[in-house]
Amino acid sequence: MLTNHTDIKAWLDRMDIKNYTINDTGTVTVDGDVNISHKGLTEIPVQFRIVYGDFNCSDNRLTSLDCSPQKVGGSFYCYNNNLKSLNSSPRKVGVNFCCWNNSLESLKGSPQEVGGSFYCSRNSLESLKGSPQEVGGSFYCSRNSLESLEGSPREIGGNFHCYNNNNLKSLNGSPREVGGNFHCSNNSLKSLKGSPREVGGDFYCWNNKFKTSPKCDTIINGELSWT
Repeated sequence: MLTNHTDIKAWLDRMDIKNYTINDTGTVTVDGDVNISHKGLTEIPVQFRIVYGDFNCSDNRLTSLDCSPQKVGGSFYCYNNNLKSLNSSPRKVGVNFCCWNNSLESLKGSPQEVGGSFYCSRNSLESLKGSPQEVGGSFYCSRNSLESLEGSPREIGGNFHCYNNNNLKSLNGSPREVGGNFHCSNNSLKSLKGSPREVGGDFYCWNNKFKTSPKCDTIINGELSWT
């Protein structure tokens, strides 16, 4: 990690980052966006503190999120890297958090609060433990290796997508309330026990291992589609 102010400034300028302040401690605050995607980075060499816009470090070769900002006012993008852990993620993200297509085995270290949507599809997750408990938008955890939904956020403002997890046999641990659609198709479910108490949109559960029409105690404002 760079600690010399001259070196920090040189790197920020090379990355074409504007409206930054280098604090006395060597941390960096940016009043705007940071876009360091597609730079071939294996690490983030500058310790960011607060980024008031978006922070985009996607499409690199990162194995760690060390030096990520503690708070991001916009969206945080770290997809298409080699991450196995979300440790050092921002604690709070104002809009979306996007970490799809990495090698994540756990969501431990995720932001505590995400104002928009949380995208963690196409990883190697077996569990959702460590998920943020507050997600204002949608939550996408499809195309993983989930065996359980334990650890899901308790309330989802938008959609919840957990389709294409071949090892998922139960909906126990699902969010209690989902404001949009609930999509649990293409899994190994035998029943809908444990599904959310209330779904504001449509409920999709086709292509599972139901032997008979599944019983659902969920309040659905849209449509239940299971065939």
